[in-house]
Amino acid sequence: MRVLIWLVLLMAVAISLAVTAEYNPGNVVLFYPPYRVDMSLNLFVLLTILLFTFIYGLLRALRATVSMPAKVAAYRQRKRERDGNKGLRDALKALFEGRFGHAEKAAMRAAELPENAGLAALIGARAAHRMRQSARRDNWLAGVVNDPALKTARLMTTTELLVDDHQPEAALEAVAELNASGQRHIHALQWSMKAHQQAKNWPEVLRLVRSLDKHKALHPALSARLRELAYEAMLTDSSHDAESIQRVWATIPSADRVKPYIAARAATALNARGLHDEARATAEEALRVEWDDRVVRAYRETAGPAGSPSLLAQIEYCEAWIRQRPNDAELALTLGSLCLKQKLWGKAQRYLEQALSDATEPRMVREAHLKLAQMHEALGQQEEASAHFRQCALASVL
Repeated sequence: MRVLIWLVLLMAVAISLAVTAEYNPGNVVLFYPPYRVDMSLNLFVLLTILLFTFIYGLLRALRATVSMPAKVAAYRQRKRERDGNKGLRDALKALFEGRFGHAEKAAMRAAELPENAGLAALIGARAAHRMRQSARRDNWLAGVVNDPALKTARLMTTTELLVDDHQPEAALEAVAELNASGQRHIHALQWSMKAHQQAKNWPEVLRLVRSLDKHKALHPALSARLRELAYEAMLTDSSHDAESIQRVWATIPSADRVKPYIAARAATALNARGLHDEARATAEEALRVEWDDRVVRAYRETAGPAGSPSLLAQIEYCEAWIRQRPNDAELALTLGSLCLKQKLWGKAQRYLEQALSDATEPRMVREAHLKLAQMHEALGQQEEASAHFRQCALASVL
C-alpha cells in the first residue's frame, strides 16, 4: 500500500511539473560581455537543480573521503569489541562446561580488548589452575595486580585457587590483604577458614566457624564436624603438658564441653597427663547431659587406684547408671573393669560376663575376655584364664 501511495504522489508531481513547464513562457538571459546566453526558464531551473545536485554530491564525497580513516578506525574498534566480548562469552561458557583448554584460549582472545583484560585474566587463571598449570595461573593473576577495580575479585580467586592447591600460607597472605582492604564477606570467611584448616591453625578455625554459624553460612553437620576436628587436634597435641591442656580446656565453651565426642577426647587427654579427677569430672558431666559409649569408654580409662575414694565413687556411679540401663554392654564392661581393679571378684565376673553376652562389637568381646582372663589369673584359676585368653585371641583374628 505504501508503495502504491508513493507512486501516485510521484505521478501527481510529474504531471504538475509537466503542465507547469508547458505553459511557462519565461526566458532567462545571461550576459557576460561579449557573450550572451538565452535559455528558457524551464531549462534554467533544470540546470540549477542539476548543478546543486552535482555540488552536493561532490561535497558529500569529499566529506566521506576525509572521514574515511575515522570510520575505518571505528569499524576496527567495533570489530575488536565484538571479538573481545565474544571471546569473553566463549571463555565463560567453556569454563562452566569444563573445557578448560578452550576456556584459556578464549580468555586470550578476550584479553585483547583492554576493557575485558582483567576478567579474562581471572577466567584464564581458573582454567589454567584446573589443568594444574601453576605457572600459567600465576601469570594470569599477575596481570590483574594493577587493576584496582578487580582487587577483591583477584584476591578471592587467589585465595580459592591456593587453598585448592594446598598452599595455605600463600592463601592466608591473600586473605590478610583482603581483610586489610576492609572486605569481609561470607565467602571470604569460608575460604579463610579452609586455609586455616590446612595450616592447622585450629583456634582460628574455631573462631571462623563460630562467626559463620552466626550468619548460618555452614551446614550444622559440617560445623559440628569442624569443631570436633579442631578440638581433637588441640586436645591431642603431644606438646601439651598438664598446665597447658587445662588452659586449652578452659577456652572451650561450656556448650561444647558436654558434647560426647569432645568430652571423650578431653577425658582421654586429661587422664594421659595425670589429671584423673578432672578427666572423671569431664566424663560424668557429659554423661549427665547425653549418654554416649565413647564417653563411657573414656570414663573407664580414668579409674583411680585400687582402694581410692575416687574408684569407689566411680563404682557407685556406674551401679546407679546400670540400674537405668541394664542392657548397656559398654557400661557393664566399664563397671566390671572397675570392680576388677577394686578386686570385687564376684561383681567383676557378673558384669564382665553380662558385657560379653550383650556385646555388639568385636572390640568389646576382646576386652571382656581379656578382663575375665586377668581376673581368673589373679584368682589362680589358670584353666579358665587360658580359655578366655584363647577366646580373646580368636576375637582379635576375626
